[in-house]
Amino acid sequence: MKNNDRKSIENAFRLIESNDIERIEIGTTKGLVQIHHYLFDGLYDFAGKIRTVNISKGGFRFANALYLNEILIKIEQMPENSFEEIISKYVEMNIAHPFMEGNGRAMRIWLDLILKSRLKNLVNWQYVDKSLYLQAMERSPINDLELRTLLSQNLTEEIENREVIFKGIEQSYYYEGYKKEDNDD
Repeated sequence: MKNNDRKSIENAFRLIESNDIERIEIGTTKGLVQIHHYLFDGLYDFAGKIRTVNISKGGFRFANALYLNEILIKIEQMPENSFEEIISKYVEMNIAHPFMEGNGRAMRIWLDLILKSRLKNLVNWQYVDKSLYLQAMERSPINDLELRTLLSQNLTEEIENREVIFKGIEQSYYYEGYKKEDNDD
């Protein structure tokens, strides 16, 4: 897994460095699939493929695979006119959890693309505490106020600042268990 993490984070950095991110559809399932494929191509045979089996994590069952495609269409149609609407859409996509693995990493890039496009902001992830974020995400299906508050406190207008973006990607991987010092080997 450690080797996959390293390759995937390199893919994430390349997505930004190469400007391939400019070709990603914003706010759509297709765009999320594009990101997931980019991050995990060659690492997982399901890279960029919507899952067809049910999954759960920590006792929480994500959207039923039988209805997943219909759910993704509904999520895609959700409005993106305000920070609150964008976070609601992000939460719903997290509940859907369309991939077997790598949902969080792909969805945080997807979220930042929406925020950048619609609000000219992105989350400065390097300042979002891991445990507070994971707790807020766990509770977000019931109420997303905690998540909205946490993320709104860490919005930045530095949407073209590569250091902010790359440190944010590192933090995103850290949320999933990747250790930043692993990158220094």
